[in-house]
Amino acid sequence: MRLTPTNPLRSALMSVLVFEVIVFWLGFAGMVQVSGISPVTAGLWVGAASLLAIVATAGLRRGWGYPVGWLTQLAAIALGLLTPWMYAMGLMFTLIWTISFVLGKRLENRPNPNKEAGHP
Repeated sequence: MRLTPTNPLRSALMSVLVFEVIVFWLGFAGMVQVSGISPVTAGLWVGAASLLAIVATAGLRRGWGYPVGWLTQLAAIALGLLTPWMYAMGLMFTLIWTISFVLGKRLENRPNPNKEAGHP
C-alpha cells in the first residue's frame, strides 16, 4: 500500500497531511470555545493527531509513512468526538487522501505505450 517514489500523487498526499495539521489546530478553537472541551484535553488530542500527520509526511519519502498516513485519517475522524464538525472535516480529508492514493495507484498500473513499442 505504497506509491513509487516518482509518483506525482505522493506530493498531493503530503499536501493533504500538511493541510490536516492546519485544520486540526483551527479545530482546537472550536473544541474549546464551542464544545467546551478543556484546552489541555483538546491540545493533547490535536497534538497527537498533528504529530501523526507530520511523521507520516516525513515517512512518505521512505515508504513507511503510508500506514501512518492512514492512521492520521482515522485520527482526523476521531477528533469528531471532541467537536462534531470535525467528523465532517475528517471524512473530507479521508476522502481526498483515498482518492489521491487510488489515482496514484492507477497511474502506476497504467500500461506504458513507449515500452510496448520498444522505446526506452
